This record gives sequence, structure tokens and C-alpha cells, in this order.
Amino acid sequence: MSNETPDAAPAPPFHDVEFRVRYAETDQMGVVYHTNYLVWCEVGRTDFIRARGMSYADMERAGVGLAVSELSARFHSAARYDDMIRVRTTLAEVRSRGITFEYMITKAETGTRLVTARTALVSIDSAGRPTALPADVRALFDR
Repeated sequence: MSNETPDAAPAPPFHDVEFRVRYAETDQMGVVYHTNYLVWCEVGRTDFIRARGMSYADMERAGVGLAVSELSARFHSAARYDDMIRVRTTLAEVRSRGITFEYMITKAETGTRLVTARTALVSIDSAGRPTALPADVRALFDR
């Protein structure tokens, strides 16, 4: 699945994605509603996976899903309408049946920390049962 040569540089342990806060993500005062940060973690995670060489949709078509089994988030500061946001997603751990990611959500222009979060995901088959990560999927994260 990979086009890497033996001497290719390993993939970086993190991936950044940037976007602007949309009006629909804010409350009446223009402050981002807290659940949107969790959606942004998903954006970061799926972009991380895509940057490693496989879309999440392709993973699902191959019969593998990643279900969130744990989530923690700490709120440091608020984002507001029209802020430019950076989500840095870092691969924290890979196990036979699971993956853990950490997230740092900041204002892109200033680096102001908004949220730090962590998700643990378990690999599931098409019936929703825990299963080992297939070798080609695991290889995306072991680089």
C-alpha cells in the first residue's frame, strides 16, 4: 500500500490542519460552543489518517472502524467567530486493537492554547466487535 522506499523519511508524529471558526459554531456572544472542539478533534484525526495514506472512508470500506472508547478535554481559553484555528494531532500510542491520539487546539495566528484533548479509539469490525487492526492499517501508524 505504501510507496515508500526503504530509505524514505518516517512520517512525522503529528499533523496540523487549519480552518476558520464558522458563525454556526458559536453561541449568541460569538464564542465557540464547547462540543465543536470535539468535532475539530475528529477533523484533526481524519486528516492525520489521510496524511498517512488512507482515508477513513477507505478504512471503513476495508471493514475497519475506529470507535472512540475514551475522551478527555481540558479547556484553556475560548475561540471566537472568525478566529483562525490550528488543530495539531499527535499519535500517542498504537496497540493491536487500538490507537490513542492527542490534540492541541490553538489560535493559528498567536499560538494561544484553547483546548488540549485525548481520544482512545478501538478497532471494530463491520459488526461492531473489537478486532485487531489489519496489518496495512497498522502500518500507517507504525511508520
